Amino acid sequence: MLRIHFTAEDLARTRVAATLGAAAETYYSLEMLCRRSLPLPFQRWRSSVAGRLSKDAGPLTALLPIRGPGLDLLALAGDSPDIDHAVEALLRAPRVLVRRELESVTVDPAHLPWARAVADGDTDARRMLAAGLVACHRTTVAPYWAASRARLDAVRAQYARTFLEGGVDALLASLSPQLVRWRPPVLEVRYPRPVEVHLGGKGLILVPTLFFWRRSSLLHDPYDDAAVPRLTVPAVTDPASGAALWHPRGMGADEALGALLGHTRAAALRAAADGCSTTELAARLGVSPPAASQHTKALRDARLITTSRRGSSVLHTATTLGRELLDGTGSVA
Repeated sequence: MLRIHFTAEDLARTRVAATLGAAAETYYSLEMLCRRSLPLPFQRWRSSVAGRLSKDAGPLTALLPIRGPGLDLLALAGDSPDIDHAVEALLRAPRVLVRRELESVTVDPAHLPWARAVADGDTDARRMLAAGLVACHRTTVAPYWAASRARLDAVRAQYARTFLEGGVDALLASLSPQLVRWRPPVLEVRYPRPVEVHLGGKGLILVPTLFFWRRSSLLHDPYDDAAVPRLTVPAVTDPASGAALWHPRGMGADEALGALLGHTRAAALRAAADGCSTTELAARLGVSPPAASQHTKALRDARLITTSRRGSSVLHTATTLGRELLDGTGSVA
């Protein structure tokens, strides 16, 4: 059990991040890919990427742990959603930081010489690692990143709505019920070992994370007293929420839905699968609120979404029919 102790100052400084970044999600995708028993929401994804990793990905896959914690690419490459920016950060990462991160990873003995070369600051080794990160990202994350970012944004938006309606206390109480329990002033998180963490006024950053399933991780730098700990929270919580993510760009399902509804309206339906307000929908579609309202009216008239009022705003949610269209399981009479 992980027990995170809050003070009043910590509660005031708790916030939600958009993503752990492309680099960290890529590394976690590799860990997910290597699991013997894969959760149902990720099985379609693995069937799409299995066997497609090129040899160029080897420098990163060689650093997967055989036991214990893995490499913290958030610390090494930052939280940018852009893989090119992540690579630049990785190439600039201080040698002492790279060495420290690798010292905590138990790699396969066959890969120890390679891990030592990276840890010792070999320039060519660092560039090979960066190339491995790009190769892995190209296969396991990039084809699904647009839909994945939409999912992460939707989870973050839901956290924001909960916070606005009930404050940080309601937000902490609403986090993954299977993993997290809020017992003020302590947040209890299911964890493989007992850990007590006192935030000490720094607060906590909650981060919705794609390639996690019914587990959380606390990421913090024990050598930096000013660093704010980050708690990962799974963004995929059930088969339905995961099913719509694994259609790579340009695949037939997305094209068919776009041809049927129009691409903007199809994107509106995808957003409504996670629930969103008109203002949120307009921001995600890049249109004005009146234009977003026109799209929701058309989807509502087609019985693809429902609309309910939440305080001063409205919440649009996909119906069963709408979800079937998104999942590619619907049929046309």
